[in-house]
Amino acid sequence: MKFLQIFLIALVAFEHIYFMILEMFYWTKPKGLKTFGLTKENAENSKVLAANQGLYNGFLAAGLIWAILDIELRFPLAVFFLSCVIIAGVYGAYTTKKVSLIYVQSLPAILALLAIHI
Repeated sequence: MKFLQIFLIALVAFEHIYFMILEMFYWTKPKGLKTFGLTKENAENSKVLAANQGLYNGFLAAGLIWAILDIELRFPLAVFFLSCVIIAGVYGAYTTKKVSLIYVQSLPAILALLAIHI
């Protein structure tokens, strides 16, 4: 079971590294515009906010990687950072009216949280 736990935590961490890269570096590029459904003008106007949001995703990824590497603190770190990811996904889906955020962000974190509790 440990392999599955670490795999799911790593999956969520890598997801957030990807989100960070998209938000910090590709927000105004074709990949970012397509991914987030933005116009070039909207992306330019919000790029500072997106970079800040990307930084927070990087912090979530760092916390999850910390949980994987620290055997003694793995459980409490994983629970905390996975819970943050779940809450962020639910809040993001609610505020943007994009239910897909639940599936992309929250569901993998929920599965990882269930795996560490089993």
